[in-house]
Amino acid sequence: MTINQTSITQFILLGFPVGPQIQLLLFGLFALFYTFTLLGNGAILGLICLDSKLHNPMYLFLSHLAIVDMSYASNNVPKMLANLVSKKRTILFVPCIMQTFLYMAFAHTECLILVVMSYDRYVAICHPLHYTVIMSWRVCTVLAVISWVCGSLLALLHVGLLLRLPFCGPHKINHFFCEILSVLKLACADTRLNQLVIFGACVFILVGPLCLVLASYTRILLAILRIQSGEGRRKAFSTCSSHLCVVGLFFGSAIVMYMMPTSSHPEEQQKVLSLFYSLFNPMLNPLIYSLRNEEVKGALRRVLWRQRSV
Repeated sequence: MTINQTSITQFILLGFPVGPQIQLLLFGLFALFYTFTLLGNGAILGLICLDSKLHNPMYLFLSHLAIVDMSYASNNVPKMLANLVSKKRTILFVPCIMQTFLYMAFAHTECLILVVMSYDRYVAICHPLHYTVIMSWRVCTVLAVISWVCGSLLALLHVGLLLRLPFCGPHKINHFFCEILSVLKLACADTRLNQLVIFGACVFILVGPLCLVLASYTRILLAILRIQSGEGRRKAFSTCSSHLCVVGLFFGSAIVMYMMPTSSHPEEQQKVLSLFYSLFNPMLNPLIYSLRNEEVKGALRRVLWRQRSV
């Protein structure tokens, strides 16, 4: 095993099996999406920092979500773009493992951040009088730190189990980045333990949190229906529907990718799913929150008005 592992210096990322012209088209399209991802999430992050009315727990967690989305996309997309315009599609062993670790860490952290955001909305709508006590800055900071730490530790577990495996060729990863399931296919040893841990982590990090989110929003929906004020009901629906859209996009694609039998979707379909939640989802998140959230749009108007006044 030691000889096999130390002999590995690099992998080849096969990427998308399309012609040169289509690759250039994909490069331009994905580069545009990646730019929108950085600009959109950066704008959300900037608004939260600049506007004092957004200095509350909900937007603290939204700022963490923006950081995760930018980091998530930046871990995968630049290498994918480089491979689309280059004939040399190799990646060294250590950077590949590092990419796998960061990809898993950011994915797990985003799941937990989304759960924390749903809990924040549950407390705000169902227990408004106790909101400032329950969701104090200390509690919010602890919840954010726990999300990052748990996400990183789970990713470290996956990578630790991956590194124990020998890789004896071929060293071609049928993906556009070092996605863990694609890397596991190259191992020339029993990977059942790895797959079992991945499935267990999915139950813990996807199914469990999704059940908590759905339970929270069931209570929230019942509470919203009891609100007498039409304006208050509309504001609550607007905020919660934005979060539900993000939850549905992320959890839905991740569950299909990691919890459905691999035979039910071929490798090319797996690439599309991976592309969806590593590029499209981070790009859509700021659009969903800005277009459906009056507070964010109001903050943008105030910041732009302040800049004009200066």
